[in-house]
Amino acid sequence: MAADLKQTACQEIDRCAGELNELSQQIWAKPELNFEEHDAHKVLTDYLEKKGFKVERHYKLDTAFRATWAGETSGGLPHVAVLCEYDALPEIGHACGHNLIAEAGVAAGLGVKAAMQAAGAPIGKLTVLGTPAEEGGGGKVQLIEQGAFTGMDVAMMTHPAPDHDTRPVCLAYSGITVRYFGKASHASGFPWKGVNALDAAVMCYQSVSNMRQQFLPTWRVHGIITKGGTKPNIIPDNTELDYYMRAPTDEELLTLKDKMVKCFEAAATATGCTLELVEDRVGYSNLVTNGPLADTYDSHARALGVTLGSAFQDKAGSTDMGNVSHVLPSLHPMYSLHTEAVNHTREFTTVSGSPEAQPYTLDQGKALAMTAIDVLTSPGLLAKIKADFEKNVKTH
Repeated sequence: MAADLKQTACQEIDRCAGELNELSQQIWAKPELNFEEHDAHKVLTDYLEKKGFKVERHYKLDTAFRATWAGETSGGLPHVAVLCEYDALPEIGHACGHNLIAEAGVAAGLGVKAAMQAAGAPIGKLTVLGTPAEEGGGGKVQLIEQGAFTGMDVAMMTHPAPDHDTRPVCLAYSGITVRYFGKASHASGFPWKGVNALDAAVMCYQSVSNMRQQFLPTWRVHGIITKGGTKPNIIPDNTELDYYMRAPTDEELLTLKDKMVKCFEAAATATGCTLELVEDRVGYSNLVTNGPLADTYDSHARALGVTLGSAFQDKAGSTDMGNVSHVLPSLHPMYSLHTEAVNHTREFTTVSGSPEAQPYTLDQGKALAMTAIDVLTSPGLLAKIKADFEKNVKTH
């Protein structure tokens, strides 16, 4: 039965390919920043409602949504969630291809829904969950806090990239703003009356750079000076830096953060400035890919002709899907658009809106749909998924 249901899912995705492309193009053409994805929210919810889903707009967050199928008849059966992202980056638009993430998520939802209808009897519950603000806003973190993932058994999504990796390394992340306060004075006439906050900022930046020699190779730190003063003839009395810190696990991130704070404090002490640290409210956990879920996805992706690889073992970013993976068995493959362009560039923006991206994205929708159908129809698989999750939760 499962094989027939998977065929039905793939056929439904092919049937809706033109509509899915139009959906993606509408989101791509009007990029919106985190928590401001009002047009994308409307485009996606209108389409899913038209396709027969029960849609809850502005679900928990203003630009989040929940679209469900078979919710009234699936008590005690597996519950699979397919996630959509749709926020863009400042100035360069959909340079991480979130329009394609939304398209693939909706495609998978359409495929699974068609299979559930063809099954003739309830086999589970499907949720297509719209998760805003991945690019720094931590939309999924806030949705976790508000109980949006309660009752789900599995969460999955897919992410475009130059190369493929089913089990990408995504690092735990924390952001911090560093503020130094000194005393202004005439830089030529009375420099001894001042306390130079720019000296503190520069010393901070250099101290962190010097500390890199003692960082583990898997740690990542990057920062900028966002405020350095107003005029050269005024000793700056307040300066500001922004730093991102990343490490393979939440525990390692705490160790890295401790080293960074010592650098921040030392610069304040050396220059006579006072220090204020403001941490981001939302931090990202490392991604924990569920093994049996990834293996199941791999088998379907390979059957569709996807060339599997492990490109993102040494090229690691961060995602709030990491936080989801600590509360639910999760899948977050990076899939190849077969391009030289890399994420977060204008070139990748162009690729994410191109016709060439479509077949790869539709294949991802099919692979996710078939993976979801296996979860819904195979109690043994779901048991393995949950056992692997429990083991990894204890490890991480």
